[in-house]
Amino acid sequence: MKLMAIALAGALLAPAYPVLAQPQDRDIYGYQMMTPAERAQYHDRMRSAQSAEEREQIRAEHYEQMRKRAEERGITLPDTPAAQGGGMMGPGGMMGPGGGMGQRRGR
Repeated sequence: MKLMAIALAGALLAPAYPVLAQPQDRDIYGYQMMTPAERAQYHDRMRSAQSAEEREQIRAEHYEQMRKRAEERGITLPDTPAAQGGGMMGPGGMMGPGGGMGQRRGR
């Protein structure tokens, strides 16, 4: 009973304590200057975008915001954002060539 109460409390409290940047957050330009809430909002905006053009507009706006924030803080960021569409899931968010754990060998 005590173990169940501890597990339940942990499950309920876990979302209230965001962890450090997740692997997918590292694909966001300037992620290290963003709060967990800002990163989540960025992901939500990108997921809800209706087209590639809309996603590109969101990226461009975000890029300018992060460049300005970096300048205000005296931080140097790379001149260009990280390549988009790669990551663990590969292009288009699908597992396959260029994404996931790669192709299996020797099977």
